[in-house]
Amino acid sequence: MKNKELARIFDEWADILEFKGDNPYHIRAYRNAARIINDLSEDIEVLAKEGKLSSLPGIGKRLQAKILEFLKTGKIEEFEKLKTEVPDTIFTLLDIPGVGPKTVKLLYEQLGIRSLEDLKRAIEQGKLYQLPGFRQKKVEKIRKGIELLEKSHGRILLGVAVFIVDRIIEQLKSQAFVEHISVAGSTRRMKETVGDIDILATGKNLEIIEAFVSLPNVKELLWKGTKKATIIVEEGEQVDLRVTEPDCYGAALQYFTGSRAHNIHLRTICVKNGLKLNEYGLFKGEQRIAGKTEEEIYAALGMDTPPPEIREDTGEIEAAFEHKLPDLVELSEIKGDLHIHSNWSDGASKIEDLIDEALKRGYEYIAITDHSKSLKIASGLSEEDLMRRNYEIDKWNEKLNGKLVLLKGTEVDILPDGRLDYDDEVLKTLDFVVASVHSRFNEDNTNRILKAIENPYVNVIGHPTGRVIGAREAYPLDLEKIFKAAAETGTAMEINCYYNRLDLKDSNCRLAKRFGVRFSLGTDSHHRDHMWMIKLGVGTARRGWVEKREVINTLTLSKLKDFVMAKRKKFGVV
Repeated sequence: MKNKELARIFDEWADILEFKGDNPYHIRAYRNAARIINDLSEDIEVLAKEGKLSSLPGIGKRLQAKILEFLKTGKIEEFEKLKTEVPDTIFTLLDIPGVGPKTVKLLYEQLGIRSLEDLKRAIEQGKLYQLPGFRQKKVEKIRKGIELLEKSHGRILLGVAVFIVDRIIEQLKSQAFVEHISVAGSTRRMKETVGDIDILATGKNLEIIEAFVSLPNVKELLWKGTKKATIIVEEGEQVDLRVTEPDCYGAALQYFTGSRAHNIHLRTICVKNGLKLNEYGLFKGEQRIAGKTEEEIYAALGMDTPPPEIREDTGEIEAAFEHKLPDLVELSEIKGDLHIHSNWSDGASKIEDLIDEALKRGYEYIAITDHSKSLKIASGLSEEDLMRRNYEIDKWNEKLNGKLVLLKGTEVDILPDGRLDYDDEVLKTLDFVVASVHSRFNEDNTNRILKAIENPYVNVIGHPTGRVIGAREAYPLDLEKIFKAAAETGTAMEINCYYNRLDLKDSNCRLAKRFGVRFSLGTDSHHRDHMWMIKLGVGTARRGWVEKREVINTLTLSKLKDFVMAKRKKFGVV
């Protein structure tokens, strides 16, 4: 698929135009094209062959011609020429979170900064303060952006890793020569970023290896042996496959899943009991006493099997010995997605497409939570537009006749003073309200969020800490104060499932649990193809030891409505 490469070209095109000070309309057109193509589940080549490029929203004849040129020749001449008109610096420095083309242009033209090292040196020497508008807060933001870039270097976002792994396993698992196959490592533990992508299998070695290296998405073969192979997939990421013997598959899966801290603690316990644990099995002397399955190994040690997501040596081993492991929420228990955007605001999918995806997932309900009016960049809805959208939702609910229920919702903006972007008269007409911060990310937003929590119509605080993995750190918050207020008022805290947010993160979930907070899972989907990311949110919840009873998405529709009404009753507005 050429989707990713084409999306990258259009994004870089927009960067160059912005660097050159071009027409904002042109810049927006290329950004929009990049986003739409990147989000496509279909192959752009297939759409082109079928003559369906015109069906892509916002992509007119000029952009369609460029797409066709790329698909035919592998490049776009106009873009190649445009790249020669700007320094390579622009692409190096634009990798820094929070640094845009206009800033890069100023750094380049005024200070001659051409590299990351140049920029770090200029910050140390205080040279950035010579530039107009560069005060301490802005310089500190750039410095933190550099730290984020360097910290995330070589790490893969969990969503990318899971997408790749699921595709590979789906392609291999049905083969007769594959006995068992599983992801391992930090991807199996659902860490928010992943260092390596590891897959473990057992079966007929040579057939498995050959099938793996011959997959259609393989871009490059790095190594092929009799028990291991390494490939680069089209997304540019490296994937390792190990094939092990059936008798030690469970031991290898346990070993390669980790974490290192969990495994060290486990091996220490084994040594104290005269045992040895490694990737080949659990041994007493020379005799292997367990190894076929993970459960067999843990049971031989007198333990329950800790779910992979919590194997971080943060109490799971002790809980496993005491038979007190948490009953973690399962993906199969999710009855609906509670944060989705349609094309009424900045989403790319029509409501009918979201319905189709929800039905495929077997959902009981979904909440359509388009943006509110103040968020102009996200085409937020005026009160009149919201009413028109709600009318469409009512019509769809009549047609669906209970097969799926669409909840009339909003992601209402929490304004800087803590007021909400719609007044209560509007909010009370809705079935479900997510309230979120979308501005002033460098400020302490505790009081702002607390005011939203005190509104009787707010059911969930969306992406509560505002962090974007590898791009923006969480804003300052007194989380204990917020979690206490949320628990007392019956306001859920969102685990935003979108792959570069996963907010609340796992450690914050564990803290929230101490206060009795309920959680809401929302994919923040802006396209039907984003709805699969509910899996990432469930993984994050499980890493945070979150149980089914604590997640409102596991409630039936009737119970979910009770949850919404309970808060209104508490505040006396029913």
